[in-house]
Amino acid sequence: MEQGIITAALILAVSAALVFLSAGFIRRRRRERFVPMDELEGHEFEFYCAELLRADGFSRVTVTRGSGDFGADILAEKDGVTYAVQCKCYSGPCGVSAVQEAAAGRDFYERMVGAVMTNSYYTRGAETAAGKLRILLWDRDHMEELERQSTSYYQAGCRREADNGQTGSEAVD
Repeated sequence: MEQGIITAALILAVSAALVFLSAGFIRRRRRERFVPMDELEGHEFEFYCAELLRADGFSRVTVTRGSGDFGADILAEKDGVTYAVQCKCYSGPCGVSAVQEAAAGRDFYERMVGAVMTNSYYTRGAETAAGKLRILLWDRDHMEELERQSTSYYQAGCRREADNGQTGSEAVD
């Protein structure tokens, strides 16, 4: 009976060690693979959005500096149309202030179109303001569609470079 207890304790200890080691391995693997948009923070989310735009055919995609960006996180162009894009990574709905920031960014950077990209959805107030201010709203569904379309782009190795937080485009001061 005593030998059975020792054997059970040994099996339990080995199992615990294996669980501990696999948890560390899984954490390391998570850091190595592409991070879903909901887990990104601030400037990372902006670079992620820039990559989606680039994969969707936008050119001259530039991420502005992190703070003091005058309402535009990304400047881009597509088919001769210039864009100022405000990015919002939220766990809840995106409101009117994001739309107002995009309008300010569009005007400050003298762009033709202002847009807000979010991993969430918009409030009715934001939708109303966007209509009045002529701001495009790109919600979670739109972003997920861009992700699906850009899968081959990311598999081709065009992920965010870790060297200095750039995506191949320069940051604007």
